[in-house]
Amino acid sequence: MRIIVHTGKGGVGKTSISAATALRCAEMGLRTIVISTDTAHSLADSLDVKIGPEPVLLADNLWAQEVDARYSMDKYWGRIQNYMLEVLSTRGVQDIVAEEVTILPGLEEGAHLLWINKYASEGEHDVLIVDAAPTAETLRLLSLPDTSRWWFQRVMSLVRGAGRILRPLSRPLIGADLPDAATLDSIDGLFNTLDQVRQLLSDPQYSSLRLVVNPERMVIKETQRTYTYLNLYGYAVDAVLVNRVIPPEVTDPFFDAWKAQQAANLDFITEAFGTLPVLQAPLFDKEMGGFDSLRRLADALYGDRNPAEMMTTAQSHRIESDGQEGYYLIVPLPFAEKGDLDLYRAADELTLRVGPYRRNIVLPYALWNLDIDNARFEQSRLHIHFTRRDTPSRN
Repeated sequence: MRIIVHTGKGGVGKTSISAATALRCAEMGLRTIVISTDTAHSLADSLDVKIGPEPVLLADNLWAQEVDARYSMDKYWGRIQNYMLEVLSTRGVQDIVAEEVTILPGLEEGAHLLWINKYASEGEHDVLIVDAAPTAETLRLLSLPDTSRWWFQRVMSLVRGAGRILRPLSRPLIGADLPDAATLDSIDGLFNTLDQVRQLLSDPQYSSLRLVVNPERMVIKETQRTYTYLNLYGYAVDAVLVNRVIPPEVTDPFFDAWKAQQAANLDFITEAFGTLPVLQAPLFDKEMGGFDSLRRLADALYGDRNPAEMMTTAQSHRIESDGQEGYYLIVPLPFAEKGDLDLYRAADELTLRVGPYRRNIVLPYALWNLDIDNARFEQSRLHIHFTRRDTPSRN
């Protein structure tokens, strides 16, 4: 099954593009399901049909679903949450407060994406389209903090290993019995499922993330930062989808300044995302809603192309640890010569000049306080080494 996740800043048109992409895949004969993991669902509005928390068949080969957060939480977190509620209730914590504090930060959003594992395991669809939340935050939350997993694993080991000794003392001490084996197994299952989803999304043979942007500077910068973090966490991005470009046939002088600004921003998209394919859709004369308008959107974006195909396997850049406290930023530059390269660094971004061309890379927070130790151009790749000032160079 192919998994395509659309992400980007809120309001750029991810839902319409997800719906149009799903409709195009279905009409090409692929069994397609589109799901919305955004808590502010608008997928039903875009498709102009009624859908709910379970998949609904809309047309030949096309299903849609607006994932219900509470259902997902009950399914994957309900058993351990009920246990924690029992503990807190004995301490006099009000029920409504207890319910809120028993949810790990980010788990409610991350639980949405656990449906990906369900559909991948069942194998009943050819394509899964995900209309993701307004940023890549839900994707990063799939790798819940290592400290949380470490803590749960240590606690479970203690409880499993010393349960017979500790169990008689648990109720006097904490006001509840220790969790039973089924509860502990449910925690293991939750983390294992999260790991499976993360592996699926980071495997380019199965999954592609696509960045949806409008040709606006602020939107591009935020999406650029998202792209850098997706690279850092190992997710495969294969295209940038630029939505709401004012078409050339609009000749009203009122739009001249807007068109000029969009043209400049489209050039900046090339700088920001390097060799990633860029697909464009125009600003239409009406809202996207219903199958007919979604077909127009799909035609503009894909033409005769199959949206489920991988757009590219190339990476614009990647970040790797140097095994100590530093990192390597590796940028493929296949047609560059060493003498053509210039490098400029600001606190949170890097600018490369390669002859007449320019690349702009937003740096993740982990690199902000590191210095560039050296930069080497080898085998058509620029390797930039970031280290702390007191870390000796390894080159």
